[in-house]
Amino acid sequence: MKTAIICKLQVEGVHQWSKCPIEEVKFLRNPHRHIFYIVCEKEVFNDDRDVEFIVFKRKITKYLNKYSNGEYLEFNNMSCEMIARELLYEFELLKCEVFEDNENGGIVYA
Repeated sequence: MKTAIICKLQVEGVHQWSKCPIEEVKFLRNPHRHIFYIVCEKEVFNDDRDVEFIVFKRKITKYLNKYSNGEYLEFNNMSCEMIARELLYEFELLKCEVFEDNENGGIVYA
């Protein structure tokens, strides 16, 4: 049996897919804004929260601030999957989900 905590957060950010080969969505080549919805799932090893989720969420938020320009996060050419993978490795997650505007996104599993 595994037990996990879940932290959900949303951040305003801009990214682009500068090498998008699909003409139908060529607008993705340009920087565009989203609210990124992020769900981080981290294993814990007891029921008395060896990882407290409020503190953990603050750590994730602080980490993401490295992308901040003072107004929003600049993810440049990072996809949802790339953001999720980075968070998965940085915080030793079981799973990380990143969605654009809470509609479409990616999931990375450990």
